Amino acid sequence: MGVVKFGTDGWRGIIADDFTFEHVREAARAIALYVLNEEDAAKGVCIGWDTRFGSQMFARQVADVLAGMGIPIALADRVTPTPALSYAVRERGAAGGVMITSSHNPAEWNGVKYKASYGGSGKPSIIAKIEGYLDAGAVDQESPARGAIVEVDFLPTYVAAVEAFVDLAAIRASGYKFLLDPMYGAGSGVIAAIFTKAGIPFVEMRAEFNPAFPGINPEPILPHIAETQRRVVAEGCDAGLVTDGDADRIGAVDEHGNVVDAHKIFAILLQWLVVRKGWPGDVTRAFNTTLMLDRIAAKHGRRLHEHGIGFKYVCDLMLQEDVLIGGEESGGMGISRHLPERDGLLNSLLLAQVMTDEKKTLGQLVAALQAEYGEHQYGRIDMRINEALKASALARFRGIGAGDLFAGMIVRRVETLDGIKFFLENANCADLKDAADTWLLLRASGTEPLLRLYCESCSVVSVDLLLKAAERFVLEG
Repeated sequence: MGVVKFGTDGWRGIIADDFTFEHVREAARAIALYVLNEEDAAKGVCIGWDTRFGSQMFARQVADVLAGMGIPIALADRVTPTPALSYAVRERGAAGGVMITSSHNPAEWNGVKYKASYGGSGKPSIIAKIEGYLDAGAVDQESPARGAIVEVDFLPTYVAAVEAFVDLAAIRASGYKFLLDPMYGAGSGVIAAIFTKAGIPFVEMRAEFNPAFPGINPEPILPHIAETQRRVVAEGCDAGLVTDGDADRIGAVDEHGNVVDAHKIFAILLQWLVVRKGWPGDVTRAFNTTLMLDRIAAKHGRRLHEHGIGFKYVCDLMLQEDVLIGGEESGGMGISRHLPERDGLLNSLLLAQVMTDEKKTLGQLVAALQAEYGEHQYGRIDMRINEALKASALARFRGIGAGDLFAGMIVRRVETLDGIKFFLENANCADLKDAADTWLLLRASGTEPLLRLYCESCSVVSVDLLLKAAERFVLEG
């Protein structure tokens, strides 16, 4: 394969290095060939773009390639969140969609995401077909007539859909005040406009257009939301709601300035959906997510599916099974009644709805879950290391098996669904139902030059101990 490679959620690259007009056009040709040969191309393709440097220009390059191969194009006329693009694909009955974004990556990155006709990430089978056209060296396919390119505002219909999904009047009546942090990304102004119209008190930060994402990566985790923590407390807000660069992922901060990680957000939403709403359906979770979800699902008689890392697996299951909600560690969660797609904007509104319905602050919601299902703490380290060290670390981790010791803990079992995951016997976790609830996962990123270490245990101390031990193990070479 060449430079263009579709990972867990599309292709990403460094602007002007590998993410160039030439390579974007190469990706566009492969997508066009997929649409022409596998979909009803006459239905057209929707194209959106985010706030990153050059995103609008790259979107126009994609539009030009697809239109030149005879495919009608609806091109966003303004910055568009990824979930709004996905909603437009389904609502307009399009053959598919292309989003120009690099999501949560640093400012020097950009990328191409493919959205299928059902309004969600391309299933693994779809991505494999697109990759097949890349492998074959996709070339322009002559068309007797060029497809029209029409500029469209995708936001109004999407905003109407999410407004109808939540009880904005109830949120207003609760008196809660929210801090909104779109992290200079595509979600800027979207919830702010909804709250303004509904009369819900809020403060918005980092909403201006700045493709440099000064001082941060647009990822709703520490250290990038440290300022959000400070502002929530300083502004007297009851919660901080954060979305990533293309607004399909969520992060949150409670009223005391504590980060509420994506695992706990997922658990809060799941508990509310099954208890308060009583909606039917299974639960899906990625290999690197909290076991608290398993406990909630089991208590309420819901089937739980575990799958690989990447929202395309969630989407695939949503299209095959009766799934209520699915998600991943990085803050991407989807509710099938809305879309088979991650939606950080909708999930932000739903967190406000849960606080309203349960009459609890965000911190109280987390505390109630921990009291009911046991203490679950989580951490992650992203290691930017060379390929040789990465390969060495993976090989050495594969040499560890059940019965061996790691960081002074007995390895109970090893799973390799997506990465190398150790379940460890942690004597400090006696309050949990099973000491093997402590787990450590090592995985090479599918979209970035990273080796990621994930850990969940019963205390912050245990998580830190294991992550530091794993980091040392990797660096030993």
